[in-house]
Amino acid sequence: MKNKVILLASDQLGKGEKELGEGILETFFTILKQKEELPKAVFCMNSGVFTLTERSLVSLHLKELESKGVDVLACKTCVDYYEVQEQLTAGKISSMADFIELASKYEVLTLS
Repeated sequence: MKNKVILLASDQLGKGEKELGEGILETFFTILKQKEELPKAVFCMNSGVFTLTERSLVSLHLKELESKGVDVLACKTCVDYYEVQEQLTAGKISSMADFIELASKYEVLTLS
């Protein structure tokens, strides 16, 4: 994972029941944060920005990844669209230009 950037494009993993998708996504990050090799960054866009708020248990895991040196980034356009800037508990506001820069240097793993 160390040469990867995770593009988190949703607040759930997979299509289907919302609760199941949210649980699967939380499990993914629970396991990921325990690994020795961590990704370079997690870039949250679209409804993925909700994972950076208290509304999502994933935010706790993303905060922990941040404390371990992983860049956790939120798409500014998406944060503005969903009006969640004041609700962010993890990550920092970033831009699509920053994501493109990361994508040019690292392999992208898309979760949606």
